Amino acid sequence: MTDRIQLNQADPSACRVLVTSTTFGIQDPTLRSELEQAVGGVRYSPEKRPLAAPELTSLIKGVDGWIAGLDEIDASVIAASDRLKVIARYGVGFDRVDVAAATRRGIVVTNTPGANSAAVAELTIGLMLALARQICRANQTMRCGQWPRYSGVGLAGKTVGLVGFGSIGREVARRLSAFGCQVLVADPYLSPEAVSGCGAGLLPLDELLPVSDFLSLHAAATPLTAGMVNESFLRKLKSGAFLVNTARGELIDEAALAHAVESGRLRGVALDCFRNEPPGTDHPLLQLPQVIVTPHTGAHTDEAVNAMGRMALDACLAVLRGRRPAHVVNPDVYTGMEGV
Repeated sequence: MTDRIQLNQADPSACRVLVTSTTFGIQDPTLRSELEQAVGGVRYSPEKRPLAAPELTSLIKGVDGWIAGLDEIDASVIAASDRLKVIARYGVGFDRVDVAAATRRGIVVTNTPGANSAAVAELTIGLMLALARQICRANQTMRCGQWPRYSGVGLAGKTVGLVGFGSIGREVARRLSAFGCQVLVADPYLSPEAVSGCGAGLLPLDELLPVSDFLSLHAAATPLTAGMVNESFLRKLKSGAFLVNTARGELIDEAALAHAVESGRLRGVALDCFRNEPPGTDHPLLQLPQVIVTPHTGAHTDEAVNAMGRMALDACLAVLRGRRPAHVVNPDVYTGMEGV
């Protein structure tokens, strides 16, 4: 039987909250103090990394609210919760949350759209520049006593393809306009008019791939997009192109990507995310000098961390106070409630 959340005035001072986001309150400690003053108790993650489902099942018991990071919140975790009312996802993605299971239990799932868009866009541009000018390689060889003369690639006049054009994709497009790039977008849910205002053009994916000098992924991880960057996808991509992923590791068939780099089909790759995080030191992509990697750090700027923390805190407390938060991922949890 499906439970439904009830909207009424409530006192969160009797509630307990779990915080597993690794950066909540790091830049702004007042977020932690505000949470601690508002509720009856706060349980912080014992680890400085996203937690796997077996680790979470013991932590979730007796918890009313949850400020969650990139943790594995599957059906087993939802089933182990006995008092949970809200999962406030710290970030925009919610692919690692079993939203259907949460909805069946009457648990509100929220996220923080737009809070980290500028931060992720800035890292995307930084990775493009690092690839184009071989910045990481030059830094490493100089530290070994060499004085290399590497040939770089300019962004001016190049075609940059964006796969997905949500808030982050739009921020990337705006920044690329200053570099004199031609920006093209593949997004089946948008019209040409929707992207032209950002100085971009719209193409089907099969037409975008062969003309892109740089390809940047900004699609959500869904059953339809999981593994979309596979052998067939990479064969269609322009030979010698650069690929950047600051979205989700689930989008990429990593074995196929490694082969494309090793074969020379791709000139370089930059990844801020992997299917399994952190990847092992023996991961094939980490062995390739043409690949730049960062530890899922796209959203980790002072402004973005503070904004995500504020939005997640407000959403968590709103539900505990019997109010509807601003950004509900599963509005069906409120189905049949008059006036909401």
